[in-house]
Amino acid sequence: MNCSTPVSTIFANSFRDNFDLPCLTDYVTKETLTYGDFARRIARIHMLFAQCGIQPGDKVALLGKNNINWITAFIGTITYGAVVVPILNEFNPIDAQHIVNHSDSVLLFVAESTWDHLEFDDMPEVRAVLSLDSRKALAEREGYTVDKWMRTLSRRFRQEYPDGFKAEDIKYPEYEDPDRTVIINYTSGTTGFSKGVMLPDRSLRGNIEFGIQSKLHYKGSRALSFLPLAHAYGCAFDMLVPLAVGTHITLLGKSPTPRLLMNAMADVKPSLIVCVPLILEKIYRKMIQPVLATRRMRWVLAIPFMDRAVFPKIRKKLIDAFGGEFSQVIVGGAPLNREVEEFLHRINFPLTVGYGMTECGPLISYIYWKDFLVGSSGRTLKGLMEARILSPKEGEPGEILVKGMNVMTGYYKNPDATEAVLEESGWLHTGDMGTLGGPDGQTIFIRGRYKTMILTSTGQNVYPEEIESKLNNMPYVAESIVVERNGKLVALVYPDSEATDADKVSDNDMDCIMEQTRKELNELLAPYERIAKIELVPDEFEKTPKRSIKRYLYK
Repeated sequence: MNCSTPVSTIFANSFRDNFDLPCLTDYVTKETLTYGDFARRIARIHMLFAQCGIQPGDKVALLGKNNINWITAFIGTITYGAVVVPILNEFNPIDAQHIVNHSDSVLLFVAESTWDHLEFDDMPEVRAVLSLDSRKALAEREGYTVDKWMRTLSRRFRQEYPDGFKAEDIKYPEYEDPDRTVIINYTSGTTGFSKGVMLPDRSLRGNIEFGIQSKLHYKGSRALSFLPLAHAYGCAFDMLVPLAVGTHITLLGKSPTPRLLMNAMADVKPSLIVCVPLILEKIYRKMIQPVLATRRMRWVLAIPFMDRAVFPKIRKKLIDAFGGEFSQVIVGGAPLNREVEEFLHRINFPLTVGYGMTECGPLISYIYWKDFLVGSSGRTLKGLMEARILSPKEGEPGEILVKGMNVMTGYYKNPDATEAVLEESGWLHTGDMGTLGGPDGQTIFIRGRYKTMILTSTGQNVYPEEIESKLNNMPYVAESIVVERNGKLVALVYPDSEATDADKVSDNDMDCIMEQTRKELNELLAPYERIAKIELVPDEFEKTPKRSIKRYLYK
């Protein structure tokens, strides 16, 4: 695979080639930009950066929800040669401010509603704060006249391009160093503190070129973007790859509730759907599970070969719900519930599961849905990545190590953390436990996180995620985690209040129901995995901005 073209050149070529095609649409406001419009806005950003004295390699922080201005600031930064620092909007103000300072950012783009909770004086390296909602500076250091300059930007832009901004005016600096940092993406790990992942030009190239060659997106295709673009997964496959080929991206702009998402899918009819497991699991619980649980459906499915008549109808209903014109659904970002995955496979739903992490920008493995092996996370990217298992015995689960073009250069200003996970030989310790299999031994099967694995007194390895996946499918369970206490496995359960309220289930009833649930769950588990007790928790589990449970709080 040829991934030698610098990222800035990839985008310059795309914007010129697709100048008149639709580029970005805001689903709520219906504002639409062509690729030419988008390139004009980037040119304005570059003029602004030059006025602010931004140099190649300077850090520019970006804090706000997905919108057209957010994407303009992001692409404008990396095509200028500066380093973008995208910050998840869900970070609390203290953590967000810490990231701005730790990253040495000299400029901050921020949503005005978020700016109300930040303190300019506590970010001493920031020269100016620019609004993502309007063309103005929210704050600037003494001696800077950014706000005044922004008010005259349109006039200056016309002077710079007296004949209008044309496709041939799109020229971005080319930086040949493949290890040049382009993005510093701060993790929101479950261990309690963030690390700045330095993603180099080669990592972005690897992800983008793989997306292009796999035809995930293509010229004239349609994408509905609803994942956080500050997260590596959404960034790569809802933004970078689509923009590199001429895809029309529609930004949902709101929290993707199942109803809103289904309405948007019907309107946009995306060509590819990139989502996290939670979306599919919610739709399965709301649309499919109630139908399968009816007495009539259980009776029908008990008749030999009747599933051949029923399942195509369910499949069509699901495909129509997602817009009806997509090639496949790619799930990533977290493990997909095994029951949901197996059912979707049985009905021949076009689903594939990939594997990645921020430290790889993010993609490690993927395979087209027709070649996907149930229970796997796809095949290690051929020509880009390789994987091996760190296990004392061949065939047994061990830590997954990966190496290749997509791997980060390290954690920003944190050599100890870098040394702990990144070997000099280039092998990255993922912290995930699994095995390799498939036709060529490079298909990844994940069992759980290395740090969450429980070693029982009998020497058996227990992966809590596998037990939780089964428990979360049971009635009245919204979410759960499995922990070890005094040598026994205990499941902590946050109840599904919507279901308990609808069925008028009392607290006393819940105790009895959970005990029955425990018995039914244990029938599905190996003897060494069985749960001794289920404890109900009154509040939703505390989570990271990326919606992973902070397990360390519940040990």
